[in-house]
Amino acid sequence: MATQSTLRLAHLSRLYSANRPAIQRLLNSTFVFYFLLSTYRSLTSKSATPSKHGHKPARVAVDAVFYQRLTRILRIVIPGVRSKEAMLLAMHSSLLIFRTAISLYVAALDGKIVASLVRAQPLQFLLNILRWLLVAIPATWTNSWLSYIQDKLAIAYRTRLTQEVLKRYLGDEKDGPDGKVYYKLSNLDDRIKNPDQMITHDIQRFSTHLAAIYSNLAKPVLDVILYNYQLSQNVGAEGLVGLTILVQLTASLLRYLTPPFGQYTALSAQLAGFLPHTHSRVAEFAEEIAFLGGEHTEKMLVEREYATLIKHENRVLKRRWWFGCAEEGIIKWLWGSFGLVLCAIPVFFRIPGVSREDLGSRTEGFVTNRRLLLSSSDAFGRIMYSYKDLSELAGYTARVSTLLDTMDDIKQGHHEKALVSSSGVADHEKILGGRGQVIESEDIQFENVPIITPNGDVLVPSLSFHVKPGQHLLIVGPNGCGKSSLFRILGGLWPVYGGVVRKPPASAFILIPQRPYLPSGTLRDQVIYPHSKEEMLSRGVSDDELLKILNVVQLDHVVEREGGWDAVREWRETLSGGDQQKIAWARLFYHNPKYAVLDEATSLVPTDMEGMMMDHATLLGITLLTVSHRPSLWKYHALILHFDGQGGYVFTKLDAEKRLALQEEKQSLEAKLLEVPKMTARLAELRALAAERQGSVEIACI
Repeated sequence: MATQSTLRLAHLSRLYSANRPAIQRLLNSTFVFYFLLSTYRSLTSKSATPSKHGHKPARVAVDAVFYQRLTRILRIVIPGVRSKEAMLLAMHSSLLIFRTAISLYVAALDGKIVASLVRAQPLQFLLNILRWLLVAIPATWTNSWLSYIQDKLAIAYRTRLTQEVLKRYLGDEKDGPDGKVYYKLSNLDDRIKNPDQMITHDIQRFSTHLAAIYSNLAKPVLDVILYNYQLSQNVGAEGLVGLTILVQLTASLLRYLTPPFGQYTALSAQLAGFLPHTHSRVAEFAEEIAFLGGEHTEKMLVEREYATLIKHENRVLKRRWWFGCAEEGIIKWLWGSFGLVLCAIPVFFRIPGVSREDLGSRTEGFVTNRRLLLSSSDAFGRIMYSYKDLSELAGYTARVSTLLDTMDDIKQGHHEKALVSSSGVADHEKILGGRGQVIESEDIQFENVPIITPNGDVLVPSLSFHVKPGQHLLIVGPNGCGKSSLFRILGGLWPVYGGVVRKPPASAFILIPQRPYLPSGTLRDQVIYPHSKEEMLSRGVSDDELLKILNVVQLDHVVEREGGWDAVREWRETLSGGDQQKIAWARLFYHNPKYAVLDEATSLVPTDMEGMMMDHATLLGITLLTVSHRPSLWKYHALILHFDGQGGYVFTKLDAEKRLALQEEKQSLEAKLLEVPKMTARLAELRALAAERQGSVEIACI
């Protein structure tokens, strides 16, 4: 029985030896297929696909959602196979393959150098050293070029993505009324608190990680395949199969221990954005904070944001520490012991087709295999490390994807904002769920239009009025009654929740607020904003004509005082409040729109100057929609829209003389009423004196 078993085993051994080349090829092919499949599975996991409009999974991970987001962004950063980015990627791939080929040659050369030392062959040793020096030339050139191309890729990705985001954020001429995303993102939607940080920092970090992740994944995968193929030729594919099984088992344990670094990265980016946002509020409202003495409160708020960030970073550092211990122990030391055992196979066992007779040959084989194994182990380790990098990329991908998705939703009219209660208004939810109709027209006409803030507060349930060109409209009412909200609807900034709005396009309106916007740039830019000098000249307007416009608002002396039209200043600090309002009126006269929205636009200029500017606007044919409490402006308006602050309003013709007379009578009566307490007190004093005198007379008579 034992003899039959021995004969059967010997027969199988001879059969295996005869077919070993084919079996080796099968094992190598299986290894390549299994390695690629296991790498793909290790970098993906099943996850529910995101639903529409904000109902996305809270967890950020390397899953199907991540690859779905990444694919969408890749179409932006690599628009085609002939694009600059695709060419850089192809060049990067070629350099990676070339560097792997150099590494294989160096591994073999390393073994030959040690073998020539063991055999005491000085001439062969010197020739090998010369080969080592010669191969250093293309090796160093390749490494430098790889770093350069990777940095160029990161810049190219960032440029493409930034251009696309800015196109959606600030819009273009094709957007029309559906644009203004930069405004609606901050005022009509709650999903993104700090778009500036996402557009700058997050896109930069995403681009850097994306450029690096290709090298960190593609190169190690290629190295593992080529190095292990060469190892299989030296030590046999059987040992390679055993090593692969052991490595995969320990790698599964390591993946199980990996913390959710992607979620940590996304949260770190979010918290890092809150901190500068808090600081910017201090700079923006420094004057009010200083007057109110709010330094300690603001310090507490900044420290709270900083403490939240530091607490999160310390938590992540602790997770990274213990994971780094486990990672290095498994990848460096445990896998290193596996490799030493594999390198010892040709020394202790005879492998068919591999001749290792003398000490030099055995040493050469061991050194070469050891070098290949170290390179393969390093490559496999980088694949494991790349999962952490991929998790961080998933965090930045989630941030960038959220920005793109939110801007797309806003452009399509979908907003998500926390609603407030609006007590006293019937059918509140029904009003918020409705959508009105906007029709382009020369007139301004509202038909049963509710005035609703983005957070759902109903200011006026139903507003109706009609203004024709040339009919100046005065709008009055208490704070928060809907005056500014009306202007935002006219400018296409806020949605219409019901009724019918007939109005000219948003380009037919210009807003002059109480504190006008003065952009960075020259003095000329302040008047012609948002036009450039070339656009101004193309309209046939020269600097002399701009000077005439400034002369209308009595500000022509500023040109000479500041050193000409091309002078650049911080104009908000250079010009007084009244001069800033005059600049805004000059901007209005330059653009000459159909309608002008004036929101306390003359509060800092003298009354006579106010009248001159109103008369000139009327002369140019500009219809004025004015919010002001100055009675001096009444005579320039034909209609009045008066909000009572309780949801009601009155729209009627404005008789300025009659209203002024009533105002004067009201002020006279109010002044007289103020004197009543004094008169009452004086009357009481007189009565007391009269009573006292009468008492004195009676005593004298007695």
